Amino acid sequence: MTNGAPPPILAGRRVLVVEDQYLLADDMRLLIERLGGEVLGPFSTVPGALAALGRERPDLALLDVNLDGEEVYTVAEALQAAGIPFVFTTGYDPGSLDPRFGAAPHLEKPIATPALLAALGKLGLG
Repeated sequence: MTNGAPPPILAGRRVLVVEDQYLLADDMRLLIERLGGEVLGPFSTVPGALAALGRERPDLALLDVNLDGEEVYTVAEALQAAGIPFVFTTGYDPGSLDPRFGAAPHLEKPIATPALLAALGKLGLG
């Protein structure tokens, strides 16, 4: 018997997490799981994230823009080519992001639940 509540917003969805800071990656994992999602990763490097994309197809990705000095845009390109929505997570100003991905939502770290829910809504996942 159900209580009539809607399922969690990420129920049944797999979320690729690309983040090089352990504590932030763990916070993202907890948030995604609380919203019903399954976490792929986290991956702390561009090659690791690209290898994961070669093995699995996520429904969504959260991408830290700067991975220990390496920008994540190669991963964003692969996701875009595959039609997989993504959200940038960063401490940088939105104006400093690559303009090719101007339509992608941008969240400041640490990520708050309401901000993630708003970004998911912009992606049509809300």
